[in-house]
Amino acid sequence: MDQLLQHLLNTLILGGTYALLGIGLTLIFGIMKVVNFTHGELYAFGAYMMFFFAMVLGLDFFATLVIAVILGVALGALIEITLLRPLRGANIDTTMLVMIGAWIVMQNTEQLVWSGIAKSINTPFPVEPLVLGPVSVSWVRVFVFVVAVLLILGAQLLIHRTKLGKAMRATFQDRDTAALMGVNINFVYTATFALGSGLAAAAGALLGPVFVVTPTMGNLAALKAFAIVILGGLGNIKGATIGGFILAFVEEMGAGYVSSGYRDAMGFLLIIIVLLFKPTGLFARAERIG
Repeated sequence: MDQLLQHLLNTLILGGTYALLGIGLTLIFGIMKVVNFTHGELYAFGAYMMFFFAMVLGLDFFATLVIAVILGVALGALIEITLLRPLRGANIDTTMLVMIGAWIVMQNTEQLVWSGIAKSINTPFPVEPLVLGPVSVSWVRVFVFVVAVLLILGAQLLIHRTKLGKAMRATFQDRDTAALMGVNINFVYTATFALGSGLAAAAGALLGPVFVVTPTMGNLAALKAFAIVILGGLGNIKGATIGGFILAFVEEMGAGYVSSGYRDAMGFLLIIIVLLFKPTGLFARAERIG
């Protein structure tokens, strides 16, 4: 029972960052109909920005986290304006090739700048774990979970309670009608890609201090983000949130009771099963972002 409680606690901590990855990707995919192959590299970008500002420049850890997210938003906006906007109306094959090219360029740039050596990020949190009865968790993981939940709630509020969120939902339902009603589609697309990129960078910035930072860390993160979108249903933010926790649960149980070597395989086995029996996702909603 103690072991099960520990695995459930680990699921809760990891699920929050998985949800961030999934929410960012489902927004971009749902509204823009773009397969964002750079999502994993934006995750890695957030982690490297944490390393650069915290370890190289010696800035405050918490301020660095904010800077990493802001830079992720800015990089996402730059990608949308320079690469995707000129391709508006192009066929999906062309857009996919451009995004794959951007993914390769970003990953190789990270390797060129930072080398292939893994980087670690120090945190201001105590080394001694927080003990809660029979289970324990490091303080940095608690911090990661709290910030992830706040960001998830913030994304929900933005989508459902702001004018920008209403424009995003209108664009998702019918782009042409939204444009006729005065919605600036170019601005919505840029804001959507920037928001999704910022959430991916936030996930990387949060998990960078927990694990290590490498140029290839975004590869598996991107695969998991796509898996979460499949689980949650296209365009469903709540579904992506739940999907992130489901994926974390399956991985944690697989690692704990089968083998740690099958952690990632267990998650993708779940995706295959879902695709076989419910191709639209577990929580799909027709014509709706939310």
